[in-house]
Amino acid sequence: MTSAVRRALISVHDKTGLVELARKLSSRGIELLSTGGTAKALEDAGLPVVRVTEQTGFPEMLDGRVKTLHPRIHGGILAVRSNPKHLRDLEAHGIPAIDLVVVSLYPFAAAAADPAASLDRVIEMIDVGGPSMVRGAAKNWSHVGVVVDAADYPAVLAEIEGGGLSDALRLRLAAKAFAHIAAYDAGVAAYLAKASGAPGDDALPDRLRLDWPRAADLVYGENPHQRAAFYTDPGVTGASIASARPLQGKPLSFNNLLDFDAALSLVADLGASGCAIVKHGNPCGVAIAGTAAAAFGRALACDPTSAFGAVIAFGRDVDADAAKALAEAFYEGVVAPGFTDDAAAVLARKKNLRLLAVGPLASYRRSGLDLRRIQGGLLAQDWDAPDASIREGRVATRRAPTEEEWKALQFAWIVARHVKSNAIVYANAERTLGIGAGQMSRVDAARFGIQKALSPLEGAVMASDAFFPFRDGLDVAAEAGIAAVVQPGGSIRDEEVVAAANERGLAMVLVGRRHFRH
Repeated sequence: MTSAVRRALISVHDKTGLVELARKLSSRGIELLSTGGTAKALEDAGLPVVRVTEQTGFPEMLDGRVKTLHPRIHGGILAVRSNPKHLRDLEAHGIPAIDLVVVSLYPFAAAAADPAASLDRVIEMIDVGGPSMVRGAAKNWSHVGVVVDAADYPAVLAEIEGGGLSDALRLRLAAKAFAHIAAYDAGVAAYLAKASGAPGDDALPDRLRLDWPRAADLVYGENPHQRAAFYTDPGVTGASIASARPLQGKPLSFNNLLDFDAALSLVADLGASGCAIVKHGNPCGVAIAGTAAAAFGRALACDPTSAFGAVIAFGRDVDADAAKALAEAFYEGVVAPGFTDDAAAVLARKKNLRLLAVGPLASYRRSGLDLRRIQGGLLAQDWDAPDASIREGRVATRRAPTEEEWKALQFAWIVARHVKSNAIVYANAERTLGIGAGQMSRVDAARFGIQKALSPLEGAVMASDAFFPFRDGLDVAAEAGIAAVVQPGGSIRDEEVVAAANERGLAMVLVGRRHFRH
């Protein structure tokens, strides 16, 4: 069923597409009713407009705070056309029915995000009349169309040109309108809570509100039978996969996005000298070097077999030398601050290779909360932030690490935080040598990391994301030739594990902080 549109109320802060919309409405004989700045824009375009002040008989007042809050506006929006009493009320008070409401709200979020904006300035950006009109029109969707997004103008115009707005479109627009004002109000509530110093600023909020726009539909999820989409957090700024600029390649998949994010997070901790190769959420090679090509070569040497089809992240721009090395095998994608023109030309020959430029990693920030979905609820936690230097930890063994071992331990400890538990990382000061990830027992993780190592572990170091529950994991690594260990400590068998390290002449640092990653 369709309903004709005879009168449209338009009040928009964002005037994108306004004149074109209004001109097409007016050309079909639809009366335009409007407020201050919107009315002026339409008048300047030569369109006939009935100002809201003419309709209500009252001027705008209180510095524009009161414009549309009047029965001669809301009566026209809320009247049910099939209700005889409502129609008699409209006739008795001379209130014309309004069939279409087009509103864009004051830009509260932009004002709230401005660090220079005063509280009073932000408060003035809280829209009152706009949400009231939107809510009224959405409630009365059976008779009134409501538009809160300029992207919906073409669909609305197409149906009007066909004779009227359909029930299906009006209902869809109403749902979108209620979601829009709910998100708007949630933003106001969050801002005021923070301004007042209420819990929710530094503490976990009493109520978690999410309003993240869908940025992309994905071909499928982790598996082809699962639907999937990518939603972005509007509160995140700086370098991220969400804000990355795609330069070439196939569309990003669900699994690509997870691996790209894991790789970027790791290389952001390493800095400009870093390169991380990630497969199925785990690093299979990580290194630091003076050039992108050298860092990639070192990272690849850790586990070139697993690197096939992986995602690769760089801490600096990819140059031609690095691009030539990348072009020698199949990888799903590369993320970096940028790509030189020469590198882009080399990689352009691999048309399916996804390239993402994120800009300077100095802007990379973990903000908001780390969220995990389980059936029936949502888990929220702080992000697992990087540690300070492990040199602040306690040397528990008789022997302290050498300077070279300290550097290697610091590097291995950074990587271990990004490996799924149970996690063991073998490394020197420049690259990973073997990684044992996602094992159910720590000794198996230690064995698996040794099994994966392609280079001798003599003199290497080991990092463990959590304490050793028994000495067996340490003994296995010592037999492989490691020289030093970094781990959180905290086991009831710490003395036994430290004694084992002393027996074998190892250096061991206890940092007092674990890094489980599930």
